[in-house]
Amino acid sequence: MKITNVEAFVLESPYENRPPEASDEAHGVKHCLLLKVSTDEGIVGWSDVETAPHVGAAAVNAPASGAGVFEGLKSLVIGEDPFEIERLWDKVYRGTIYYGRRGVAIQVLSGFDIACHDIMGKAVNRPLHKLLGGARRNRIRAYASTLFRSTPDAMKRACGFYLERGFSAIKFGWGVFGQDRKQDVALVAAARAAIGPDVDLLVDPGWMVNRRACDAIELLRALEPYRIFWLEDFLHPENYDGYARVRAANLPTRLAAGEQEATAWGFHDLITRGRIDVIQPDLSRCGGFSQARKILWEAQRAGVDVCPHAWLTDLLSAASLHLNACLERSLFLEYNVCDNPMLREIIRNPIRMDTHGMIPVPQDPGLGIEVDESALSRFRVG
Repeated sequence: MKITNVEAFVLESPYENRPPEASDEAHGVKHCLLLKVSTDEGIVGWSDVETAPHVGAAAVNAPASGAGVFEGLKSLVIGEDPFEIERLWDKVYRGTIYYGRRGVAIQVLSGFDIACHDIMGKAVNRPLHKLLGGARRNRIRAYASTLFRSTPDAMKRACGFYLERGFSAIKFGWGVFGQDRKQDVALVAAARAAIGPDVDLLVDPGWMVNRRACDAIELLRALEPYRIFWLEDFLHPENYDGYARVRAANLPTRLAAGEQEATAWGFHDLITRGRIDVIQPDLSRCGGFSQARKILWEAQRAGVDVCPHAWLTDLLSAASLHLNACLERSLFLEYNVCDNPMLREIIRNPIRMDTHGMIPVPQDPGLGIEVDESALSRFRVG
């Protein structure tokens, strides 16, 4: 089997990316990048990539430079065997190293790696969790991943909507959070009051408000009465020592981070220096399944939990379900609840949650998720 083509699809939503005005749901990202890897045997692999889509497409389609270190992804992989994924991963990493090593180059490599695993699963007629070593479970608990609303009343109404849908865990993030400490606490308090004591509440304040470690400690102390499950990505992603200072305060709330991190050696630093409790590798950013295997070893050795970040289409949700299925201990699947037809309508067999807040792990070959290319064409702009 040989790779014959790699196509980058840039999609555009009919909606603008902005926070919800009241209790309504946000529309999510304005643009999205999908990768399609084709082979000479007619088997096709797919992935979405959470990156700047137009930049990612350029990294895929850039011509060969001849230098061996400034190459476009497609020029490096045409004619290669998708089953030789470890060698291919290293070839692309080295071939993009002068403009890569992190950021968009690793992100499109991650998508390519996921698509190759999708191809391998389809070729051997097995779901991906079989290729990853075997599932320990066939259903994963989901949490609703959404934005903070601007008032306590709006928070309560939003919580009611997620409870009606069957979620037993909810994460609020970004939005208005970080503008005023009293408001932040009031929003979290409203959420806890609405969901009661038995539903898990997660908080992602976002690191772009430039919090210092001491600010994070104060925030954790203020939120302690509301028993949040974790506080996520609250410092600059390179501030490993800051995370360690927060952990040294010995507060009871779990610290989670890692959606911007990449490669096993990056997560090694986050785990050993940052001393966090839960790492959150995004399969479309961290290096795909090839690096995720190594990241899991780092986590297992350190005794920390793994909960994949997964905020895009059902392609990434499916990949994350397969990874969750293989974990020694699975916490959640992050489920993107945003109202966006660009993300929903391109999937022929969308992921469904049952009434108990659990999502079945796909059992069809590969990712177990199929893209509707006719729907894709309605949103494609590049």
